[in-house]
Amino acid sequence: MDIEGTVLRGPDFEPVEGRVVVEGDEIAAIEERETESDAVILPAFVNAHTHIGDSIAKEAGAGLSLDELVAPPDGLKHRLLRAASHEEKVAAMARTLRYMESTGTGTFLEFREGGVDGVRALRDALAGDGVDFGERDLEAVVLGRDDPDVLPVADGYGASGARDADFGAVREATREAGKLFGIHAGERDAEDIDPAMDLDPDFLVHMVHAEGDHLDRLAETGTPVAVCPRSNLVTNVGVPPIRELAERTTVALGTDNVMLDSPSMFREMEFAAKLSDLPAREVLRMATLNGAAIAGLDCGAIEPGRRADLLVLDGDSDNLAGARDVVRAVVRRAGSADVSRVVLGGETVHRA
Repeated sequence: MDIEGTVLRGPDFEPVEGRVVVEGDEIAAIEERETESDAVILPAFVNAHTHIGDSIAKEAGAGLSLDELVAPPDGLKHRLLRAASHEEKVAAMARTLRYMESTGTGTFLEFREGGVDGVRALRDALAGDGVDFGERDLEAVVLGRDDPDVLPVADGYGASGARDADFGAVREATREAGKLFGIHAGERDAEDIDPAMDLDPDFLVHMVHAEGDHLDRLAETGTPVAVCPRSNLVTNVGVPPIRELAERTTVALGTDNVMLDSPSMFREMEFAAKLSDLPAREVLRMATLNGAAIAGLDCGAIEPGRRADLLVLDGDSDNLAGARDVVRAVVRRAGSADVSRVVLGGETVHRA
């Protein structure tokens, strides 16, 4: 498979005219050459933090506080999840997966509620079991929650926050199993940041209320952070200091709860870019390569040997035509209507 156009090559997304050569599920080469194509080719997105079980409750709970919405065990989302059948959750998640795939997300890191049963529901949604949409080709990194016994069936553990429980034992279990441990921290206030960092997590989520000493500590440890600014704004907890975090550690973008926001990485990039005023290349890296680095995956950049997860945009769409800075246009302007093709694992999974 060859795809021609303007290729955003490598970790710095250098725009080059040419083609991406795909062999099997890998990128074999990037060849510079003249083409007639207006396509813009970039890595498929890596969504670094999701809760897609919330697909059963989109836009529920308007006006509720963060705790009333999502705090375990009796926040609104948890009550709705308990009330929903396995089949209802699978069907709702399958629709969200189809949307994510069609809008260029190739990989996502999911904090999956419901213990073993919750992980199985997501696996069923990915496999298309019992739904009309068929199997999805996204790669899911599933971090189970609510039950330490979830580790054998999950890719790691996603802790709700250090104030909710003592996660020391489960952190040690993930380390022994060689699996990921992520934890929410600093979402509503700064009180749980140091206890979360004391666990030496593989990554932190949110860090809205990171203060100077926390930023210094991040610089020392290099602990990555997944930020979800649209979600934080909706729940009225503030917005993360994205620029300050990025100056100290690896920062990736996530869309958080489907209950609150669409899992669109286009929208997340645009909001993060305009909120932080960081260079477009850095924001695009947050939406691709940085999330892949957190999960230890070989996607997120167009380089030989990496997994062929590619997003192809129509550079001659009414929205993108005439862009003087193609990377900035991708980050601040592009949207789902500009998607012409999505390739995951070397296979075309969506075509406009």
